Amino acid sequence: MRFRSREQAGQELALRMLEWASSGDLANVTVLALSRGGVPVGVEIARALGVPLDVLVVGRVRLPGSPEVGIGAIVADDPPVFDRTALRALDLSEDRLGPEVARARIELHARERVYREGRPAPDVHGHSVVVVDDGLVTGVTARAALRHVRRGGPLRVTLAVPVCPARTVAELLDEADDVVALHQPEHVHSVSEWYAGFPPVSDEEVRDALRELHPAG
Repeated sequence: MRFRSREQAGQELALRMLEWASSGDLANVTVLALSRGGVPVGVEIARALGVPLDVLVVGRVRLPGSPEVGIGAIVADDPPVFDRTALRALDLSEDRLGPEVARARIELHARERVYREGRPAPDVHGHSVVVVDDGLVTGVTARAALRHVRRGGPLRVTLAVPVCPARTVAELLDEADDVVALHQPEHVHSVSEWYAGFPPVSDEEVRDALRELHPAG
């Protein structure tokens, strides 16, 4: 079964999240959507729960010489998180990826300035945070995001995605209090294969979502 779009995936995930939230207090819930693909999914969840949305910019650390291949992820000024299985398979050390990490961090901060338009990063201290993406394969971007959110002192952290391999769900329970994944197949070769339509999400779409659903927007 494939989703028609990120929006439709978000609507289905929102129904599951309404069940998740039915016995809890939504007063201090914040949805953090991973940029950029997680934003249309996060919009539907934030609307359904009636809670604010913010964006969490995650930078991809790319394989040298193969920029289409992501091998790690960074958030803000946190240490990078790498796909260690891939590093071993490629006989790569973290030290050799220093230039790629620096390049990813520059791009990340540039996107943060574009999206936030002068707003500060979200304060998640004492909040229940729902981290959202449009799907996961290895989970390295989600792991970087969850570790960053944890550093902010939230009350609880839940990861919500339309699709994620069952093994990755189990691994990410080391980082999140809950993982909500609509589909948990044995393997996910690419997130796009789970969508009939998977166009790139533009910077303007991200800004529009924040202007609508950010509390100071």
